[in-house]
Amino acid sequence: MGFTMGLNLVLVLAMVATNILSLYHLSSRVQSPKPPSDQQPVPDHLLHQLNTIRATSSHLTRHQPPSTTPSPTTTKPSVPQDLLLYSHLSPIASSCHNHPDLLHKYMSYSPYSLCPLDSDLLAESLILHGCHPLPRRRCFSKTPPKPPSSLPRNPFPSSFLDSNVIWNKYPTCRSFSCLAKQNPSLGFDLNNEISKFMTYKTELDLPIPQLLQVAKSADSVIRLGIDIGGATGTFAARMKQYNVTVVTTTMNFNVPNNEVVAMRGLVPLHVPLQHRLPVFDGVVDLVRCGHAVNRWMPLTMMEFLFYDVDRVLRGGGYLWFDHFFSKRVDLDKVFGPLIGKLGYKKVKWAVGNKTDSSGLKNGEVYLTALLQKPV
Repeated sequence: MGFTMGLNLVLVLAMVATNILSLYHLSSRVQSPKPPSDQQPVPDHLLHQLNTIRATSSHLTRHQPPSTTPSPTTTKPSVPQDLLLYSHLSPIASSCHNHPDLLHKYMSYSPYSLCPLDSDLLAESLILHGCHPLPRRRCFSKTPPKPPSSLPRNPFPSSFLDSNVIWNKYPTCRSFSCLAKQNPSLGFDLNNEISKFMTYKTELDLPIPQLLQVAKSADSVIRLGIDIGGATGTFAARMKQYNVTVVTTTMNFNVPNNEVVAMRGLVPLHVPLQHRLPVFDGVVDLVRCGHAVNRWMPLTMMEFLFYDVDRVLRGGGYLWFDHFFSKRVDLDKVFGPLIGKLGYKKVKWAVGNKTDSSGLKNGEVYLTALLQKPV
């Protein structure tokens, strides 16, 4: 360190001396201009001093440590192909310019009036294509015409209030009873949701009391969690009753998932699976990956998701794959090794046949795994 500072000081002094001598020589020529034929030669002793200083400067420069600043001519490194692929699936770089038709529809509205009702559908279409558009300027978000005077504090209310939703946004139903009747497994049938995450029927189940007991036995604690692809937020609602705060990432897909999560007094994050989790590094105790995380995801997107989960999990935190489904051969050769790359401790690893029509047709299996991130 001291040697380098000494070299720098000597180099500066040499450069200053060179400049002073050069200025002296030039000023003498300016003050007494003479025709070229009568120009006096530079004295030998001055030439000798200049050559000595230049040689010293050149010698010191060669001994300077190399600069870390890249030169303008440095060739750019080639971009990895998997990163280029992922940039089309997720907002590493915006892909809005690839979908001008959707963006034009999204930004077509009357200023200083209510935003169009199709805003959610268009916004989700853009988000799923890797384009997260800015909010519309100069139009106002519509609110339900008759909002209730109070909202339930119980995350499992007797019913969801229809007045909390702008039903004109959704094409098939105009009430929660319609949604529950149309498909009880969507998360709007409270009679169906009340028993979720609390019962043990097969090895594929992991009831919340058992999960909390596992953490307690390992001298760990679960206080904060993320439910990825959590639909109407039933997992977060149940964990709230155990004083655990869980935020839910969810998309609407033509049903009011986000509205219901908020109605239950929970936090919905309106982000797709490929979005970077908007959480700081190493602060979460638990991440649950539900039905949304399965074999239909592109493998590169899935790998980025797993390592983003690793980013937000603290040491000793838990990653829970809840009924992850894939073909059995793919679980053995692709997804199992991909999960194994994380190097997590296997607390639970259970595989069972997926017995619905799709599972039987495609030879699919379920995986329920509870993994603990090493310290």
